[in-house]
Amino acid sequence: MKKPVYLDYAATTPVDPAVAEEMCKYLTPDGVFGNPASRTHAYGWQAEAAVEGARRQVASLIHADPREIVWTSGATESDNLAIKGAVAGHENPHIITSVIEHKAVLDTCKWLERNGVSITWLTPGQDGLIEPKQVESALRENTVLVSLMMVNNELGCQTDIEPISAMLRERGVMFHVDAAQAAGKTEVDVSAVPVDLLSLSAHKVYGPKGVGALYVRRSPDVRIESQIHGGGHERGMRSGTLPTHQIVGMGKAFELASAQLEQEKEVLEGFRTKFLEGLSGLEGVTLNGSNEHRVPGIVNLSFAGVDAESLMLGLRDLAVSSGSACASATIEPSFVLKGIGLDDEQAHRALRFSFGRFTAPEEVDFAATQIIDVVTRLRSVR
Repeated sequence: MKKPVYLDYAATTPVDPAVAEEMCKYLTPDGVFGNPASRTHAYGWQAEAAVEGARRQVASLIHADPREIVWTSGATESDNLAIKGAVAGHENPHIITSVIEHKAVLDTCKWLERNGVSITWLTPGQDGLIEPKQVESALRENTVLVSLMMVNNELGCQTDIEPISAMLRERGVMFHVDAAQAAGKTEVDVSAVPVDLLSLSAHKVYGPKGVGALYVRRSPDVRIESQIHGGGHERGMRSGTLPTHQIVGMGKAFELASAQLEQEKEVLEGFRTKFLEGLSGLEGVTLNGSNEHRVPGIVNLSFAGVDAESLMLGLRDLAVSSGSACASATIEPSFVLKGIGLDDEQAHRALRFSFGRFTAPEEVDFAATQIIDVVTRLRSVR
């Protein structure tokens, strides 16, 4: 068994070997290395064909039209493009979001707030979920956009975006969903759920880092203003030479995710059950977030009487996280856990465990055993 055991799939996933193999075909002189925007020769045509093939693969996973997929450098850029692009040109715009969104949404909204945009910050329940009534109550005449994540990256809880999207469609308010943690883990269907903008990331779905996409609905036509200017790529929404090898990697990763979605959900549900059963003999363990409305691969637990930092130091043979990878350099308690009502002390006792495609059953058992040993030892020396 490889050590440390990797249980931080919510931070990033390893690239699937089939994805890496496909990417290598688009880098070297004997491969398809041309610029997809080069329209005067075969090298460019071949690269463009590869990019469009990947666009179809990504669109297929979320049941979108390929023309609705805009390539970006990742979900952070997609969030920025969606939010800033949606409010640009509006006089006195108002945005609704929540206090437990990813930093890519929070910091973008805070920047807009400092620049005169009005923001309403919704607080979820203890289960980490935002209810449709909260959104409806916060709506104003000048509300331009609502931005909510589908699956929380720290808790794994899953907001029911369908009734929210239907209500916002009736009101003529744009709806942006950060689906970075949802794609490949649960069904995402923009043909059935009328979201307007949806952010995607490759490296959360066994694809490469540095590439993502923004879904931009065509019917009714959603207009956003570009944030990066240059050659007018991606129908003027996102300029920059497209990284063919990364895009092809994202396409292949999403194709694999589509084919394996139900099977992987079942396997991860089994791992979750096994893990929690393995810890059932340990007292003072609390699950953070909804136990019902969630994806199976992310489990956030607090351990009474044990500081998470000390616990992580003791768990040298496990790669786990005390929160979002984007905030792991800070010693501040998780803003997500505080956002669902935990105090500083409770938040400092929480760890996130996340399983994935390459997790082995014996690793789940090993993790539970290690946690029990280390927690028991730390409690005995208090």
